[in-house]
Amino acid sequence: MTGSLNARYLTKSRFKLAVECPTKLFYTGKSEYRNTSNEDEFLAMLADGGFQVGELAKLMYPSGVEIKAKKVEDAIAQTAELLNQESVTLFEPAIVYEGLLVRVDVLVKRRNVFEVIEVKAKSYSGNVSDMVGVRGGIKSTYLPYLQDVAFQKYVVKNAFPGTTVTAHLLMPDKTKTAGLNGLNQCFKVRRNGRQTEVLVEERAKRAEVAESVLTCVSVDHLAEEILNRDLSYPGGSGTFADVTKQWAPAYAADKKIDPVLTSHCQDCEFKAPLGDAMRSGFHECWRQKLNWTDADFQEGTVLDIWNLKGKDKLLDQGIYKLKQVQADDLKVTEHAQGEITSAQRQWMQVDGLPEESRSRGFYLDNDGLAHEMRDWKYPIHFIDFETAAAALPFHSGRRPYEQVGFQFSHHVLNGDGTLIHANQFLFDTPGDFPNYDFVRALREALRHDEGTVTRWSHHENTILEAIKAQLIEESDPPSDRTVLISFIDSITTGGERAMVDLAKVAKQRYFHPSTKGSNSIKKVLPSVLSHSVYLRETYKNPIYGAVGGIASLNFQDMTWWSQDSNGKVIDPYELLITQLDGLDEDVIKAESINQGGAASYAYLKLQYEDLTDRERESLRRGLLRYCELDTLAMAFIVQAWTKG
Repeated sequence: MTGSLNARYLTKSRFKLAVECPTKLFYTGKSEYRNTSNEDEFLAMLADGGFQVGELAKLMYPSGVEIKAKKVEDAIAQTAELLNQESVTLFEPAIVYEGLLVRVDVLVKRRNVFEVIEVKAKSYSGNVSDMVGVRGGIKSTYLPYLQDVAFQKYVVKNAFPGTTVTAHLLMPDKTKTAGLNGLNQCFKVRRNGRQTEVLVEERAKRAEVAESVLTCVSVDHLAEEILNRDLSYPGGSGTFADVTKQWAPAYAADKKIDPVLTSHCQDCEFKAPLGDAMRSGFHECWRQKLNWTDADFQEGTVLDIWNLKGKDKLLDQGIYKLKQVQADDLKVTEHAQGEITSAQRQWMQVDGLPEESRSRGFYLDNDGLAHEMRDWKYPIHFIDFETAAAALPFHSGRRPYEQVGFQFSHHVLNGDGTLIHANQFLFDTPGDFPNYDFVRALREALRHDEGTVTRWSHHENTILEAIKAQLIEESDPPSDRTVLISFIDSITTGGERAMVDLAKVAKQRYFHPSTKGSNSIKKVLPSVLSHSVYLRETYKNPIYGAVGGIASLNFQDMTWWSQDSNGKVIDPYELLITQLDGLDEDVIKAESINQGGAASYAYLKLQYEDLTDRERESLRRGLLRYCELDTLAMAFIVQAWTKG
């Protein structure tokens, strides 16, 4: 088991990349290419608890030896020397076979038997059969993890012929409860440049602490299934041995594998905007296959069509541009004024707005909206939650990845048209479980009238239902448990004051070409600002947070409607970034992980990183402004729809 000096190995992460698209092997690791996954690696690890789970897993193997060599060849040599022992447990050993390299999270050797253990910050249900769908196939949510550990088993088995190699996943188990109070505070993350260190408290350095929330489950039968069947990837399929023998030499020689254009291209991380200083692998692939210029891309591609499941079928037919798509391709029915179907929304992206809407530049079903709003009661309440799912529980008796509601914002629109930022809540004390205080504060904010409560999408409903389940299961419930559950029932789906989903209203009643079909609030907000006379005339002046103006808890004399040098209305979320002194560059990048990612990341940073008082307060200010803008955006959208 030896490696070649300066060799380019196909590692498990590069293997995973090749399964997504073999051509990506040519772009990865090259600084001249945009790579959004590299930019967000630390954020993703912090968001899903990867740093903490990795350190916690090591505690289950007290005799484990970590391979700390920085250079790959040194790590390979150190691993080989330690594996001369009859029995040994290694963390991050380096093992090579014919151009393939794996760094196994945990490798347990007992004479002629190897256990390959992959540590994943992925919630486990406690039942391995849940990784398999009702029709017998491996679920897509687990497939990448299982392919990962199967690749490691393949390399170890071939590097040590004649041995028995078994595959395992070690994951946080949602059926288990923590036995240690403040477990999530026992693993602090410290960064020094590109280096990350996890500081573990002494009280947590026990195997039973790790075993209280983690489970090592054998997935060898599923790994064998993967190794013994053809592996599918964009543009082809083949046996595990065949594809690795194709991909490893191509990567070693820095040879580009011919691209195949599929719907997977829409999620390519090697994509830079046209004209960007960095190279764009996505655009190079499409240029190579289609001889396109920038002008061709600017016409739009079928990848841009919102929520279309038939993109591969169109691409197979040679339909690449939006203008090539026909109504029959989308199964569009004739659209009269009224609710927009998914197919009609897609067709508007291709063919433009209906004739009667083209003069005003957007589609709005005014009659349908009026019908929708006839049951609304003033004052209208706009609420938005910021939440996180911590891998390690806050207290003993709590489970991994329980939802945590740490923040909300609340705007109120009165019947006379006045708007105020009425309430906010932010609970960020490290190690404290905020959920019940969160619901109490929300109840207090909403209990003074019977006005309609609105949300954007299903997130708020989901979080409240999760907190209700926590209240029901609580072994030491708060004295007001019944009151809190009754409140949750009243505003969630089916309740007498059930929240109105404005995202659903937008999906059914509103379309603007700039949104590209999306119903994300961060797409809809700039679109309504671009055409609403009311928003322009009201918010072009610094009245938000001004004395005698619109009451705000976090802003002062703010102007929300402004234009850039080209006359384009500036997105308020871009304006916000210029004011978020607490949300550093990493937090801004977190937006690419998921909606609300910046807030979730900032909360986890407050929980897990060693921060100065000044840094903590700066983050708090940023979080409060961010969440306030979310509910203000909802109010802006309703004002634009109703006032023009």
